[in-house]
Amino acid sequence: MSFLPQETIIRKRDGRALAPGEISAFIAGLTDGSVSHAQAAAFAMAVFFRDMTTSERVALTVAMRDSGTVLDWSGLDGAVVDKHSTGGVGDNVSLMLAPILAACGVYVPMISGRGLGHTGGTLDKFDSIPGYTTSPDNALFRKVVEEAGCAIIGQTADLAPADKVLYAIRDVTGTVESIPLITASILSKKLAAGLGALILDVKTGSGAFMPTLEKSRALAESLVSVANGAGLRTAALITDMNEPLASAAGNALEIRNAVDFLTGRHQDPHLREVTLSLCAAALELAGFVGDARAAVERALDSGRATERFSKMVALLGGPADFVARMDAHLSPAPIVRDILAPAAGIVTAIDTREVGMAVVTLGGGRRLPTDSIDHSVGFDQLAGLGQKVDVHTPLGRIHARGNPEAELGMARLVSAYTISDGPVPSHPLIADRIGAP
Repeated sequence: MSFLPQETIIRKRDGRALAPGEISAFIAGLTDGSVSHAQAAAFAMAVFFRDMTTSERVALTVAMRDSGTVLDWSGLDGAVVDKHSTGGVGDNVSLMLAPILAACGVYVPMISGRGLGHTGGTLDKFDSIPGYTTSPDNALFRKVVEEAGCAIIGQTADLAPADKVLYAIRDVTGTVESIPLITASILSKKLAAGLGALILDVKTGSGAFMPTLEKSRALAESLVSVANGAGLRTAALITDMNEPLASAAGNALEIRNAVDFLTGRHQDPHLREVTLSLCAAALELAGFVGDARAAVERALDSGRATERFSKMVALLGGPADFVARMDAHLSPAPIVRDILAPAAGIVTAIDTREVGMAVVTLGGGRRLPTDSIDHSVGFDQLAGLGQKVDVHTPLGRIHARGNPEAELGMARLVSAYTISDGPVPSHPLIADRIGAP
């Protein structure tokens, strides 16, 4: 009997579970064009309202993985691991995590994305580095992973192409916030990357895609159960995004912050703890025997991670002396000003999403996927929760292209901060751990 997409849509619309064969046929049709975009939109809406069982989510993820190329790293002499974050503000963890893990002897072929909305994108950060290519061919990608131990690049056209089609449809049909569809979108790309283990950083709080702990936990549990069901050893940490993770927000500024972190010049305490916790969990998933936390600390503090980062940048076309001469290679913004606190008191709350949108206001993010980015703009030296301030204390420092943008950005940052007599609400940095280890 020939496959009829509308029958699959009707069964899901009526709340029935779909068989793996139905799901794979639907996704294959979406890839080859025999399933229309209208039918895919109807399918997405049916899933949005009717949900999916874990077995359906696994089948959808695997079908989307198999819509394109699946990378094979079997020739490497070590474990292949990666990390995915659900996105936040000042979240430059990937920039340190990949070289730290590489320095521990595992391979990290990290396929990352660009920012949209209030969240920053890892690829946009690397575009700040002159010459760095985020879209190498497969031969160069493999060479960099083999020689540097890590490579951070963008999704290639032949990895999970069904995801690109379905995500574009979801984006304009009000079905982005479906946990089954989010799960399949994230994991299909990671499974296509040929990984042996995956650590997930699921954010929660005012700057997170899922702002409540309940929703963040539901997403983390779905991701972990589906990934493991598809044969990828996976665990998740749910981490706090009620304030920017780094004290910098903006592409070149987060690169600068990451290099300072790797070299030991400056390490934001929360950023260090989240980064090393994720690294240790990833190493344990990869089968590391011994004290994983001690191993990743040694890799960072010894300078070996910095060497891996520098080698990766150079192999992907960036300056060979980027770490040593960062200031000569990162273009500064024309305007740099302190943003003074409007009153005396304690920082008791930060609307972290608003901080991210302030970066967008400056030109450091996108309102539309086609927008270009000014990599030099943003904020650094951001005040954190619990910090005492007065009218002479900066909440942060703005980096802007012109005076009008600077005024708007400063006003928006100030509006994101709540200053009072206290108390400061308690937000655990790592709210939960889902799955092994």
